[in-house]
Amino acid sequence: MLTFWLAVPIALALDALLGEPRGWHPLAAFGRLAGRLERRLNDRRRSSGVLALAVLVVPVTLVATLAWWLPSAAHVVLSAAVLYLLIGGRSLAAHARAVADPLKGEDLIGARAAVGNLVSRDTGVMDHRAVAGATVESILENGSDAVFASLFWFMVAGLPGALLHRLVNTLDAMWGYRTERYEHFGWAAARLDDALNYVPARLTAATYAMTGRWQPAVRCWRDQGAQWDSPNAGPVMAAGAGALGVCVGGDAVYHGTVRRRPVLGEGPSAGADSIHAAIALLHRGLWLWAGLAALGAGLA
Repeated sequence: MLTFWLAVPIALALDALLGEPRGWHPLAAFGRLAGRLERRLNDRRRSSGVLALAVLVVPVTLVATLAWWLPSAAHVVLSAAVLYLLIGGRSLAAHARAVADPLKGEDLIGARAAVGNLVSRDTGVMDHRAVAGATVESILENGSDAVFASLFWFMVAGLPGALLHRLVNTLDAMWGYRTERYEHFGWAAARLDDALNYVPARLTAATYAMTGRWQPAVRCWRDQGAQWDSPNAGPVMAAGAGALGVCVGGDAVYHGTVRRRPVLGEGPSAGADSIHAAIALLHRGLWLWAGLAALGAGLA
């Protein structure tokens, strides 16, 4: 447990200072490997998806368990370094600002191009409101998936837990689509990701409420969270939008098809300023978690 209290503030400080490594990144390499394996194994069957998931995730998770036998100082250093590579909070904020800046300057084409780095929906038909809303949604949801959930699983199960969660989440982002190609093959990754993110998503929703507008966040979480098709993204985005005092969601185009989605939050539609507000909300949440980790290190 002491490793958690010490490694988390170090990892968050490294992320804030250094951001995402330039050039080669382990998660990007994992994604390329997953893409090659999917092209070989994807025969549209669930059993093939389970096999691919096991081949990609189990060996890495087992190797990570060796960290338990390292001396304490080495364990802390390794844990902080790996956790830094997993969380990516500064990178998320940078991608979001790359949308907000052209959007504020009325460069809708540039904003559409930038938001394509954050979302999988069709961006070419987006208007100002849709671009801003998609970016805020991405900050809120990825803040849960890529930051707070990794911290939670590191606290619960150390490096193996954090790696298991992040690798499964990466596979879900690649394969978890209800399309002919992925509906069956990606089923295992999507369901396991839902299970791993269930508790962290609700802790993230609570974090957004505590660091934003409390009452609207809790009200939107309670009344709207279950309306979303994802059991975890709904509470996170509803609470986050309520905490910010804006509305997100609504219909969106995916792969040429309009998907009907409920509106989450309350207040005006998200705009360019809402993107910066969402980044600030994420940062306040990180300060809260880092402060709790530092307090735990002092008490341990």
